[in-house]
Amino acid sequence: MTTDLGTIPTSLLERLDAMVAEHAELGRRLEDPAVLADHKAVRDLSMKRSALEEVVEAYGEFRGLVCEAEDLRAAMADPDLAAMAEEELPRVERAAAEAWERVKTLLVSADDRQVGSVILEVRAGTGGDEASLWARDLLTMYARYAASKGWVFEEMEVSGEATVGGIRHAVVTVRGPGVWQELGFEAGVHSVKRVPATESQGRIHTSTATVAVLPEPEEVDVQIDWANDVVEHVTTSQGPGGQNVNKVATAVHMVHTPTGVEVRMQETKSQQQNRERAKRLLRARVYELERAKAEAERAQQRRGQIGTGGRSEKIRTYRYQDNIVSDERLDAKFTKTAILDQADLGPLFGALIERETARRLAAL
Repeated sequence: MTTDLGTIPTSLLERLDAMVAEHAELGRRLEDPAVLADHKAVRDLSMKRSALEEVVEAYGEFRGLVCEAEDLRAAMADPDLAAMAEEELPRVERAAAEAWERVKTLLVSADDRQVGSVILEVRAGTGGDEASLWARDLLTMYARYAASKGWVFEEMEVSGEATVGGIRHAVVTVRGPGVWQELGFEAGVHSVKRVPATESQGRIHTSTATVAVLPEPEEVDVQIDWANDVVEHVTTSQGPGGQNVNKVATAVHMVHTPTGVEVRMQETKSQQQNRERAKRLLRARVYELERAKAEAERAQQRRGQIGTGGRSEKIRTYRYQDNIVSDERLDAKFTKTAILDQADLGPLFGALIERETARRLAAL
């Protein structure tokens, strides 16, 4: 049983103590009149503090039980208290051990819960027109799920396929509690097996779409020297869209020279709006690149530390004829009706979170 702080790795205790301090600091900032006047700041800080709440409370309960167990052990030296202390100690030790398990479970997902905004990209893959229709279906599924969660779903750029009504590429921002913890599992290749509407002989086709999910960092999370490290080109937009799209220079193309990351944004008719959206997307991609690099460098030495796991590339197959959705990372199967038609992704995400939590706990 874990009722002695000396048996817990120092790195875990330092991490927990840091989270307690951060939780307190966020509380102080939320009492600052200057912060209270900024609705966006209040929302973001409240989301971060809420993500820490459970683990901080569980850790406090655990430390209280540890102190109680220590007091009972000391009381066993007193003849008048020994019998009571000996009877009570096992119960307190069991409670402390259970509290520590809750602390660990909450700890390994605390970072995920603090990310309150993601940039989600959907691209049509193999399969021609049917792939663009499939990409549209996935984007619709995410929009409906976001609405059911009360998340903000903002389209930043959508490149349509006018001939069939599908999409080739879409970039959206999703904001709200738990967006990264859940939507982060969607990164990878999504394959669909179904009879396309244009198929006259009823043959099943296989098409794919790729999904990328990037945690949207704050300015403090990633530092970009916009003046010296970013090359910007302003051009006319590409593709259909009328005279303004094709003749007025509103599209923004940015290249982050230290990493080679580049983005292009042309969704709006406003050069300034496209520039701001391009900056957000570039910042997210650079942040994800640096985060992945840091994870790789620490991979051999972080067995006793907390970290996020990589996402599988080929993740899921949707079989319309069998009404089955099969995720490569899970043994359980889900119905296409629930996942796509009803956008009921909660049980699927719950199973993936449980699996990832178990993996991270095993690495502690």
